[in-house]
Amino acid sequence: MNKIKKVCVIGLGYIGLPTAALLANKGYEIRGVDIDQRTVDIINRGEIHIVEPELDTFVKAAVNSGRLRADTKPALADVFIIAVPTPFHEGFVPNIDYVCAAILSIVPYVRSGNIVILESTSPVGTTDRVSHILAEKGVDITGIHIAHCPERVLPGKIMKELVENDRIVGGITKAATQITANFYRDFVQGDVLETDARTAEMAKLTENSYRDTNIAFANELSILCDKFGIDVWELIRLANRHPRVNILKPGAGVGGHCIAIDPWFIVHKGGQDAKLIRTAREVNTYKTEWTIEKIKNAALEFEKEAARKAKIACMGLAFKPDIDDLRESPALIITQSLVKEGFAILAVEPNISFYDGLTIVSYQEAITEADIVVFLVAHKEFRGLKVTNALDFCGVLDME
Repeated sequence: MNKIKKVCVIGLGYIGLPTAALLANKGYEIRGVDIDQRTVDIINRGEIHIVEPELDTFVKAAVNSGRLRADTKPALADVFIIAVPTPFHEGFVPNIDYVCAAILSIVPYVRSGNIVILESTSPVGTTDRVSHILAEKGVDITGIHIAHCPERVLPGKIMKELVENDRIVGGITKAATQITANFYRDFVQGDVLETDARTAEMAKLTENSYRDTNIAFANELSILCDKFGIDVWELIRLANRHPRVNILKPGAGVGGHCIAIDPWFIVHKGGQDAKLIRTAREVNTYKTEWTIEKIKNAALEFEKEAARKAKIACMGLAFKPDIDDLRESPALIITQSLVKEGFAILAVEPNISFYDGLTIVSYQEAITEADIVVFLVAHKEFRGLKVTNALDFCGVLDME
């Protein structure tokens, strides 16, 4: 191993904790930092507070080896990795408050020769802002290597993709780029691609905006097919037989901390020149609203015929199949909206046992009791179910 021995990871969520555990198992001494004392305590017991395949094994081994220790405060290190949320303020204005707070927290511990890496997906120019904050607080940044390396992993496959996926590294200086890239090459099997900080920031935003735009096309198709009386799943299967067509599957909208948020970072900075990216975001947001109206109409139709309110099973709350991540989830938004409007809802989410304000039940109970079964997320538990009174917005009943 190279001379880098100690790494401080700020933020122990869906990216920070897997990164910390992976590095600890690679032999680095890791200080994991989180502002939530409960999260810190859970990790120090060798346990995890999120659902991610294999993560529990990695964390337990890392803690038992003594190489991973969580705390609410940073410590001296060779490398500082910032992996905190970057949501947006009202009006889709990017919010980098957590990034700024994380940088301020490491100011007392940064020394010449250190590497400071921003992994949080961020608006273009945020890495420059990191360097400015450090300089404003008296850190001599001429001896600090500051870079951006956005995460590119898929929830449910994080531990695998942290190692196997290519990474993009963009430094404030060429030296920072090279030194940071060499750090990642110690544990990444994929290619580590070197660029500058602003290009690295834009690359991640571009990747997620590309996906958002393609999903928007599928979601708009699903709305049109419903209007025209066409089975959208059959249509997409047929269209995808063209050698140069690959239409994605529609859903109830788009969720998660990346695709549902990152395009707004481009729109905010790009203004009127970000026409297509803005429209895609609006289409995907509208699909969630459209889904709510379809469910409400079905419930009101049932009530008219049965002379009683319908019990509605909302199948899935996570933003994608087979995970527990509810961030920006259209399924959760839909379910909460229906509850707020007074509909009788049975919420089903196999990956969690409790969510404030919702009655979580098993899918077996929900299907038995519900008058209308609404599939919002294609969890593996829902595949192959025989349900007649169903609204399928995720194509799970079409899966083999």
